[in-house]
Amino acid sequence: MKIKLKKKKLKTGKYSLYIEYYKGFIQNDKGKIEHNREFEYLKEYLIIEPKTTKERQENAEVLLRAEQVLSIRKAEYAQGKYGIKDKNKDRLLFITYYDKLKEERYESKGNYDNWDAAQNHLEDYIGKRKITFEDVDEDFVLGFKKFLNHKSRTKSNTPLSQNSKYTYYNKFKAALRQAFNDGYTRRNFAATVKGYAQGETSREYLTHEELQGLAKARCKHQILKNAFLFSCLTGLRWSDINKLNWAEVRDEDEGSRLIFKQKKTAGQEYQYISGQARNLLGKRRKENDRVFQGLKYGAHFNAEILRWCMRAGITKHITFHSARHTHAVLLLENGADIYTVSKVLGHKEIRTTQVYAKIVDKKKKEAAYLIPELQMDYEF
Repeated sequence: MKIKLKKKKLKTGKYSLYIEYYKGFIQNDKGKIEHNREFEYLKEYLIIEPKTTKERQENAEVLLRAEQVLSIRKAEYAQGKYGIKDKNKDRLLFITYYDKLKEERYESKGNYDNWDAAQNHLEDYIGKRKITFEDVDEDFVLGFKKFLNHKSRTKSNTPLSQNSKYTYYNKFKAALRQAFNDGYTRRNFAATVKGYAQGETSREYLTHEELQGLAKARCKHQILKNAFLFSCLTGLRWSDINKLNWAEVRDEDEGSRLIFKQKKTAGQEYQYISGQARNLLGKRRKENDRVFQGLKYGAHFNAEILRWCMRAGITKHITFHSARHTHAVLLLENGADIYTVSKVLGHKEIRTTQVYAKIVDKKKKEAAYLIPELQMDYEF
């Protein structure tokens, strides 16, 4: 973009000074060149033909001020801090813009769901107010953070967890950052307002002994038992197990593997499975048939997992997702490196997998016994 100081002759015998922002040109359907220009009028005026020393001095001062503004605008543009605001953009509702960004993420199921959940809280915060970009300022941005802290509630009417607030506010800040890049705001509020720290979540899992006990214990629904144990042996999420069909199960000479697209991330996965995990799938049926027919998500099956655990003498609060955590911990305990575990679980970032390393951390345990025992008498 070219930024220049220009002048326009007025009937008053003066020049009106303005800055022209030239953004290039396009050729329309008829072949005509259309230039894209925007203007900022400085309300500074030059006398066209100064006759006195005073008028010449006034012209010099006016020109100096205009050139200073020009220098500032060029510097701001070079630093990426200056956006020319369109009045039409000022009048756009912020929630409309946010909704547009959310819909652009529709193909990424997990991310889309988080944007959608954040929007629900954002709409509660805005209420009946018509918040346009003209109304977006630091008070509005900080106000949403206070709202998440003190007024937002989950569907069960409980306060939001630290990680929920972290996720929702990050989506809000991502929208603010994009709005700045698109020229809807002059300030990048996402950079000036501090977000939430991410809290560490408790990840319940089963030890190998507990998993062995669960494998021997009776479960009311055999399909649920097979699917849960399959998740423990492969690390697949409920959503991927539930939709798994036989076309995604490949029985090859070297063993069996799964070729499927993760529902949460839409990432294509290629994963070998053990013979024991393959046996849990049963006999092959038609390619489009679901592997775990009759598997359902709901309160009944969730309650049965807890009852099944109780029959095995396990008092932990185990959910279906605990099977995925169990797989990660068992891999690390048996020598798999963190990078491999990350790939098996389909994580995009290794820091997501590092949470499991904290659970295991055998090295710390081994280090506790490295120093030889001292010969001493114990007195208390």
